[in-house]
Amino acid sequence: MENVNVDSKILIEIIQTKMPFGKYKGTLISDLPVYYLEWLHNKGFPPGKLGMLLGSVYEIKINGLHSILTLVKKSLS
Repeated sequence: MENVNVDSKILIEIIQTKMPFGKYKGTLISDLPVYYLEWLHNKGFPPGKLGMLLGSVYEIKINGLHSILTLVKKSLS
């Protein structure tokens, strides 16, 4: 199994950043539904930091690792 280094700052940004546009404007990126992330993935994530955050949460969710986001949320509350 491959070792994965996770940048905790990215996880924190994922649970604190709100979607700035579209159907889910104002929704935390971590709370976006998988079907919407899949749609964005197929369309192409936006460039820059937002695209990186959306791509990261997409990978987390499609790989069944949503519990990571839940743990980060709990640790910050």
